[in-house]
Amino acid sequence: MDPHSTQHEPHFASFAEFYPYYLEEHRNLTSRRLHFLGSLGVIGCLAMALASADWMWLPAAVICGYGFAWAGHFFFEKNRPATFRHPIYSLMGDWVMFRDICTGKISL
Repeated sequence: MDPHSTQHEPHFASFAEFYPYYLEEHRNLTSRRLHFLGSLGVIGCLAMALASADWMWLPAAVICGYGFAWAGHFFFEKNRPATFRHPIYSLMGDWVMFRDICTGKISL
């Protein structure tokens, strides 16, 4: 990961164009597992927020989701999360990849 990279960033006209790039940025198995755990943590935190009416679970959901995902990028993928360049598509990609893992389309 080179934070000073001047490499040209790709531009995407749609999420359908972005998702293959997203998957390419998540090739590392450990990174994908961390993303999956982070997404499960987000679901758990949101469930706790609703069940307890304690809205302090909401920041915990954000920290859990991004914490696990960013650890995967920095320590295993050695790349910069797409969140910084494509925040909406990246968030969508997280949940599409989560679904694809749950349905067996992507392996862990």
